[in-house]
Amino acid sequence: MAVAQVLSRAQLGLEALLVQIEAHLGAGLPGFSIVGLPAPVVRESRERVRSALLNSGYEFPAGRITVNLAPVELAKEGGRYDLPVALALLLASGQLAIPGSAVRECYGELGLDGQLRPVRGLLLAAAHAGRAGHELILPLPNLDEVRLAGATRACGFTDLRGACAYLEGRESAAQAPGAASDARPLGVNTVTQKLQYELLNAIKGQWRSKRALCIAGAGAHSLLMVGPPGSGKSLLAARLRDLLPPLAEAEAMEVAGIASISGSGFDPARWRQRPFRAPHHAASANAIVGGGTRLQPGEISLAHRGVLFMDELPEFDHRVLEALREPLESGTVTLARANERLRLPAEFQLVAAMNPCPCGFLGDPGSACRCGPRRVRRYRERLSGPLLDRIDLHLEVPRVDLAELRGPAPAGEPDGAAIASAIAAARIRQAQRQSCCNARLGHADLEAHCPLEADAALLLERVGNRLRLSARGYHRLLKVARTIADLEGADTIGAAHVGEAASFRPAAAPGEEGLSGGATGRSGPGNPRPT
Repeated sequence: MAVAQVLSRAQLGLEALLVQIEAHLGAGLPGFSIVGLPAPVVRESRERVRSALLNSGYEFPAGRITVNLAPVELAKEGGRYDLPVALALLLASGQLAIPGSAVRECYGELGLDGQLRPVRGLLLAAAHAGRAGHELILPLPNLDEVRLAGATRACGFTDLRGACAYLEGRESAAQAPGAASDARPLGVNTVTQKLQYELLNAIKGQWRSKRALCIAGAGAHSLLMVGPPGSGKSLLAARLRDLLPPLAEAEAMEVAGIASISGSGFDPARWRQRPFRAPHHAASANAIVGGGTRLQPGEISLAHRGVLFMDELPEFDHRVLEALREPLESGTVTLARANERLRLPAEFQLVAAMNPCPCGFLGDPGSACRCGPRRVRRYRERLSGPLLDRIDLHLEVPRVDLAELRGPAPAGEPDGAAIASAIAAARIRQAQRQSCCNARLGHADLEAHCPLEADAALLLERVGNRLRLSARGYHRLLKVARTIADLEGADTIGAAHVGEAASFRPAAAPGEEGLSGGATGRSGPGNPRPT
């Protein structure tokens, strides 16, 4: 035939749009043109396809060759179109005949010797193809990723000749190497979980910090830890992800889809594991929020349904910190360019850490602070009031006494397994009651899902006035109290729940003494120190 068509898909954010590759062989001077808004790497496929066909034992068609990638207004990027272009040329030149009427989508980058190399972003393409009932032809290394999308009609190959042999029926579907199955990894195994809980148990002397991690994990609340160097802030943050329950199937697909379109791609071994992102404070706004010349997800989207840990928070660029405000509120981020617009989910759980002053020893009884009041104020004013108002829990992490490090953990202090179990139970209560974590409750749902006892309502009003809370701060305190009640299995919010939630709210504005206010090492209402 003079014209042939092969299907594939283009990646546009979290959408995988169908692309039709059309190949036409015409008379005239030899030439090879690819049209349809291809990126430079797609135009370069002309040389890869030519060499792959010749080195695989096929003839490169003579005459004028035109390949069209439709629809023409959709930008095409990446090496995924090499295989469908090669197959379209073989069909158009009569060197390949495909029996039957099955609808297939083809993906794969071709080496000059005809070998098939894996490509990024096939998870979402496989999910769309599975819903459409299409069969997938792709590189063998991509099969593990495609299995996660539930695509049971997928065959992987190592080279162009193997794919052609299967399409012609010379190799049956049962013999196609790496036929996909429904087997999916379940995430962290029991042995790994036990090791992670032991790592949390090894952190001694931070009983209140562990309580804050439990509350933050149970309600997906944001958390700011303030303390001197070496007090364990980074260790505590790294343990939070291990305490959270595995992702549900739909959540895992969403997280994997975002990772698959990033620069590093998606690792199938991390299926259903919550992401933990810890960018350096020198990262740019594009790296954190997303964007660039080619729109890609940033750290806040890569941390979707997981933890975004920002150590040395005041050292981040001011534009980066202010860009966090909207995603913390809405759970989404919109990236825009002159001719492109991309909306990505960003329901991350922010965990931040900072020193109380530039030298790190303000208020530390074991070391003298070398910073003057003006320097301390300038350091703390790097964090704006609106940003701090969006952080639910403010915790002071004091230096641990060396005697506590040497001795055993206090009796009655919960271990990692108990905290993880309490978090899972609280999240189940929230899912059954409102289908989301407490941190994501809308203002209209607070009255329905956060009933207050009479004394709790009075205490909440007094606390709000004393701490001069904004409406946002008031609502966030109420959500934290709801989470504490869920940890205790209570249907209504009591005064003890409000009191403990208030102990994690800042009692002073940025730049004033006591950035984290009531979030000190002292025991608070409803949270006595274990004995």
